[in-house]
Amino acid sequence: MSDLQWTRKEHDHGAALARDCGVTPVFLSYNSGLHISQNGRAFADMLERLVAQWPTQVEEIVLLGHSMGGLVARSAVHYANLSGHGWTRKLSKMVFLGAPHHGAPLERIGSWVEGALGKIPYAAVFGRLGAVRSAGITDLRYGFLVDEDWRAADRCAHGDKARAVIPLPDRVACYAIAATTAKTTGGIWDQTIGDGLVQVASALGAHRDPALSLRFPREHTAILCETGHLDLLASQEAYATIRNWLEPA
Repeated sequence: MSDLQWTRKEHDHGAALARDCGVTPVFLSYNSGLHISQNGRAFADMLERLVAQWPTQVEEIVLLGHSMGGLVARSAVHYANLSGHGWTRKLSKMVFLGAPHHGAPLERIGSWVEGALGKIPYAAVFGRLGAVRSAGITDLRYGFLVDEDWRAADRCAHGDKARAVIPLPDRVACYAIAATTAKTTGGIWDQTIGDGLVQVASALGAHRDPALSLRFPREHTAILCETGHLDLLASQEAYATIRNWLEPA
């Protein structure tokens, strides 16, 4: 997604945070057809250069990622740590909006692309049905973050895939917002439909395998009702939650 596509219903979380919290928003455009790990590595290198060339001292970095962008952010931190990048020492918080940490069913992505995305001007975010098996989309299906995940798997085959255990980064406060189109939470809708693309458990990093569960602190999570996947970008409830998390105590 580009910076223009972050604006929905005349609202942009980044611009609003700049207005209300005095931060400087920087938006990332990336090729969603590439593997998430490829975008993650490129993002890590880009941030290293950006911090080095920024005209003033960078005091703090906060990453805010929606959907696939949240996975790209996690991948970037992983590869930055492997490369010894300095920008991770300035990373204080990460906020995930509807990020499919444990994937989203390919069939749901297909129907969602055909329906919801087919009606909006940025359908290329996930591609048309014919491109639904691009590298990035398949990674989204499984929640793949690193090269080893997709190199070891037949990305077009059905069924669960083994993947590397990539925990949330140490010494970084991480937050997650999930959404459901249902009026209340806790029902079968959360487990099956969620926000229309991502199930609630996946967005909150919860997994039946304890080794894969991300364990966000309960107070660092939120579930929004009657909210779809793209609605998270325009939701005032989501923005108020993000602002509350990011403002100094």
